[in-house]
Amino acid sequence: MKKIGIGIIGLGNIGSRLYKEILSKKKDIGLKTNTNINIVAISAKNINKKRSFKIKRKIFFKRPLDITKNPKVNIVIELIGKADGISKKIVENSLINKKHVITANKALISKHGDYLSSIAEKNKVNLEFEAAVGGGIPVLRTLKEGLATNKISKIYGILNGTCNYILSEMESTKDSFQNVLKKAQNLGYAEPSNPKLDLNGSDALAKIKILSSLAFNKKISKSKCMLEGIESIESKDIDIANQLNLRIKLLGITELVNNKLFERVHPCLVPKNTYISNVNDVMNAVILEGEPVGESVLQGEGAGPGPTSSALMSDLLSILRGNIKFPFGIPSSKRKKPVIYDQNLNFNSLYLRFEVKDKPGVLSQITRQLAKYKISIARLIQIPDHKRKRASIIIITHKSKELYSFKCLKSFKSNKNILKLPTLIRLF
Repeated sequence: MKKIGIGIIGLGNIGSRLYKEILSKKKDIGLKTNTNINIVAISAKNINKKRSFKIKRKIFFKRPLDITKNPKVNIVIELIGKADGISKKIVENSLINKKHVITANKALISKHGDYLSSIAEKNKVNLEFEAAVGGGIPVLRTLKEGLATNKISKIYGILNGTCNYILSEMESTKDSFQNVLKKAQNLGYAEPSNPKLDLNGSDALAKIKILSSLAFNKKISKSKCMLEGIESIESKDIDIANQLNLRIKLLGITELVNNKLFERVHPCLVPKNTYISNVNDVMNAVILEGEPVGESVLQGEGAGPGPTSSALMSDLLSILRGNIKFPFGIPSSKRKKPVIYDQNLNFNSLYLRFEVKDKPGVLSQITRQLAKYKISIARLIQIPDHKRKRASIIIITHKSKELYSFKCLKSFKSNKNILKLPTLIRLF
């Protein structure tokens, strides 16, 4: 049996779970891969932090970069996070020193994946990042291996469990966004200090960029994408959506439109009878559309120590079986820079909610402005609040051009009868 030395850098919730799992499953891994694996190096910020296992001081490294050049280490597992700084140096140095790398770091891969994959290929080592997208859902391996000969045209889905939990909980409890966010933080679903990257859609966009590159054999796009989070969604929007037999979901979407790449992340109103509408709580789901496979659905827990360590173990076994693979499925030299679709040309039906002063003439001001920007109305709902002398006006539009929608909404800023910037949610 071939002896393999593993170095784990980062011993938080995920690193600790993985450490224990490797030790407990060592025999099983050996049977499946004909290897004898040992954790020969570990590093963390604080060796004295209380953990559920005892750290062997003999294999602890104060300086994580020393692990990247240690001759006993064959595979480095990076679990620190963040796109730059020490995380990037660890992965970069490991690959240069001809060590295989496994990471769950979506920010790093979405920003530096092209550069790092070229180093891996040059040095004939693996760079594996299954855990960076969808937690325990094997979506990247499905694209790289299971659907390798399919022509993928579109991928969409729920890629952030925090946002999905918040929207699901707001619907079931009728509670406010802020209250549900606090609940999510208490349960460990959202960062206690700064949940911004989850809520504003950045986390989902990093995953979409990785999926795009794998699905369409392109370099990772560096273009500015349509990006909106869920911070402006109110209980009122969820109630109205419910009346319309719709549900609000934060979706990540990537597709080829006339062979041009169109990536975006934003809240969508989806019909209740669709599959994606009924994926709730912290679950993730990814839907792949391709030829000849048709539509494939992958669903599972998108975050947490259990699902993430499952994906990391999958990467580990893939390396131990001895296959040197291209990190993004094909050689870096064959992956071309994507041509970007102009998002302003996209057509969408819209949900628009206006909070206005309850007085004559306000509705006609809104409809005139919409007509000016070639936005036609499919449905209109008025909800008066006589006590406060205000009203909510909800308009569902026919399909209109993104550029006109943006300009139209901007034009309402100067209207003193409209109390706040209108809420816009696209229909999917």
